[in-house]
Amino acid sequence: MSWAVEEWKEGLSARVLQKIHELESQVDKLKKERQQRQYQLETLEAALQKQKQKVESEKNESAILKRENQSLMELCDNLEKAKQKISHDLQVKESQVNIQSGQLNSSKKDIERLEQELKR
Repeated sequence: MSWAVEEWKEGLSARVLQKIHELESQVDKLKKERQQRQYQLETLEAALQKQKQKVESEKNESAILKRENQSLMELCDNLEKAKQKISHDLQVKESQVNIQSGQLNSSKKDIERLEQELKR
């Protein structure tokens, strides 16, 4: 079959044949270069898609972490409020204990005084 492709070249001068050969070589070289560039383009497109997926994945992870962080901040706020309430309740109860302790001491003194009066 290649003889049919070459048949049209019969009767051409050596100079023209040389030029045709150079052009065919250049075409082959350009085809190879085009194939290489096409492969590079496909490789770069694949890498770009992979990077896009990675970025999207990291965005999703970031969103999840932000929600988790917000939830933890709210939990901390709630715990701080509970701590303040418990601390306040403790102060109130300590106050009540001090008042009752004072009343107890006063009652003990009254009892001692009354016992002393009874003994007289």
